[in-house]
Amino acid sequence: MEPKTLQAAIVHFANPDNCHRFLTELRWPDGRVACPICGAEKLSYLANQRRWKCYGSHPKPQFSLKTGTLFEDSPLSLDKWLVALWLIVNCKNGISSCEMARHLGITQKSAWFMNHRLRMALHLGSFDKLTGEVEADETFICVIRPIMNGDSGRT
Repeated sequence: MEPKTLQAAIVHFANPDNCHRFLTELRWPDGRVACPICGAEKLSYLANQRRWKCYGSHPKPQFSLKTGTLFEDSPLSLDKWLVALWLIVNCKNGISSCEMARHLGITQKSAWFMNHRLRMALHLGSFDKLTGEVEADETFICVIRPIMNGDSGRT
């Protein structure tokens, strides 16, 4: 059952089991969990840690739901991320980072970060980690070197 209101979304995703179930179904719709590093399906679930252990030979044998996704490098918990996703998907005219920050009880800077990551994921159609070429508009990159013989020091 998916939540119909913001309050219902907050209550629903406050339960870690609901977050886990929702993200597992979203990430592995066929129900077959695979290691994000090697793709192996020979895994065991460590329930007390909410992690999987892969039996493939690689340096990081354990992984969580966040591993390999846009949520991985974020200190924010899944309950905040999933309510933010609910807000973006259900707000007809979009949602500002200031409004999202008020709803989630986080800083505007964190809400802006979440908004951009979630919108990009929705645009690409995948919650995999964002990779590839980076585009920057109106960026000035300057190399500063020591000033010698009266030149400006810029190149």
